[in-house]
Amino acid sequence: MKKKAKIRKVSRTHRQAGKKVVSKITPLGDRILLKPFSQDEMSTTASGIIIPDTVSKEKPEQGKVVAIGIGRWEDGKRVPMSLKVGDKVVFSRYGYEEVKFDGEEYYILKEENILAIIN
Repeated sequence: MKKKAKIRKVSRTHRQAGKKVVSKITPLGDRILLKPFSQDEMSTTASGIIIPDTVSKEKPEQGKVVAIGIGRWEDGKRVPMSLKVGDKVVFSRYGYEEVKFDGEEYYILKEENILAIIN
């Protein structure tokens, strides 16, 4: 007689702006869930310089990593993700899927569509 596998409900937690947040969406494989920056966050530099709309419209997309998958499989071995939750990234303008969850907008994209990590 086969034993039934126990199913555990798992949610991932991370910190956002100093508070603990539970991510109810878990990306699969080498996919990433990120929260896109607002237009205000993208149009002001770290030193406080405001970039005009005519320039900021040409900027690549940016956001913060909320959750990551386990990585991709290559030659029968798992290749771990090179990103971590909380990373700020620049990603391809056309390589993502929009998802609305609990009234918030998120993007799901593959790791290969991440262009850079913002330090």
